[in-house]
Amino acid sequence: MEIIKEPIPGLLLLKPKVFADHRGHFYESYRTDFFSQKGLDIDFVQDNQSLSNKGILRGLHFQAPPHAQDKLVRVVAGAVLDVVVDIRKDSPTYGKSFSAELTAENFLMMFIPKGFAHGFETLSDNTIFQYKCSDYYAPSAEGGILWNSPSLNINWGIDQPVLSEKDTKHPDFKDFVSPF
Repeated sequence: MEIIKEPIPGLLLLKPKVFADHRGHFYESYRTDFFSQKGLDIDFVQDNQSLSNKGILRGLHFQAPPHAQDKLVRVVAGAVLDVVVDIRKDSPTYGKSFSAELTAENFLMMFIPKGFAHGFETLSDNTIFQYKCSDYYAPSAEGGILWNSPSLNINWGIDQPVLSEKDTKHPDFKDFVSPF
């Protein structure tokens, strides 16, 4: 596995070493020792998976302390535009966003540390998205920011995504009070 980019301190775009031949491919999607060597001693305790068709947008979500989560995300089938926003109040990159296209073909993964809001838009039908989390989901700790917040100016490449009702009611970033 290698770090392709660290666009915001702590946020890592990763690519595993893929072994491919006429039978298909194989790769290690997670290794504790790789993360430990990078100073990230994380105990992932929950794996999540979603299936979505093209044009679905999920986010921007986070879990507040004491249930904040580090996440390692990847696409098993299909493609997403994966988006994160730094919501760490004391960070010099507070409010900065980063996006990357993660696909089953490019094998890219993103490590998202605590203190980031996260969301994704599916770019193809039958997209399977997986993520490892360092804490259990706690409904009382969930939070969000409006996906199309004018204050963030994120280019999702879509004007009318399919959203959950909950995702239409998050605050604009300018009105957001970060718990981090």
